[in-house]
Amino acid sequence: MEQAVKTAKARLSSVANAIRLLTSFSGEENELGITTLANRLRLAKSTVHRLAATLTGAGFLEQNSDTGRYRLGVALFELGALVRRRMDVANEARPKLRELLEKTGETVQLGIVDHFSVLYVYEMESRRAIRMAAAVGGRAPLHCTAVGKVLLADQPRDYVREIMDRGLTAYTPKTITRREALVAMLDEVRLRGYAIDDEESESGLRGIAAPVRSHDGGVIAALGVAAPVQRMNKKLMQTCVPSVIGTAAAVSTRLGHLPSRSRADF
Repeated sequence: MEQAVKTAKARLSSVANAIRLLTSFSGEENELGITTLANRLRLAKSTVHRLAATLTGAGFLEQNSDTGRYRLGVALFELGALVRRRMDVANEARPKLRELLEKTGETVQLGIVDHFSVLYVYEMESRRAIRMAAAVGGRAPLHCTAVGKVLLADQPRDYVREIMDRGLTAYTPKTITRREALVAMLDEVRLRGYAIDDEESESGLRGIAAPVRSHDGGVIAALGVAAPVQRMNKKLMQTCVPSVIGTAAAVSTRLGHLPSRSRADF
């Protein structure tokens, strides 16, 4: 037990040192050698060399073949691009989501796929006393929320299959739990361009969502409206659909999407 604790602490220490090493670089010092890094981190050169080799293998560092010095790698740029894309979508969606909130009076949300769930990156809650609560950074299932269905409908077949293999949890009696039913529902979502959640993720809650597309036509986010069933009856839900689709299309346009284009055109 004691040895396991020591091993865990050693791993945490290595992670901390790797982070310290990566944050040693700056715009003024974009290439650093092992000696400089060892002095700055107050670590043995052999330790720094092992860390640098590991980070280079993962693409987080690159070594200049002429000088032997290290610089930040492409893997960090790719991760940064993912974060930037999330920020861009949220920033572009914010004014349109506010308009949708004012028009419907209900909570609006913007979500993306993260691992195997919906990650909400922006939300605005209804001002009404009884409302759908939401939080930035919150997560929700993909197979039964309106936002999740829209996102899942654009994922590769292997990804959808893995979602099904992980199990389609029943959150309410209305949740889709059969694989065939989920596949058919996703086909319908793709065909009509929006998804609904009719008390499938939570009893007493209904929602509508539509896709936000990038310049190449890919779905990079989904935005939607959610409200208690007492206010959002099925007739009102259908009247809200054009507003949700229109808002998603407006955000997509701000991100460079042209409806006439698709990913096949590029």
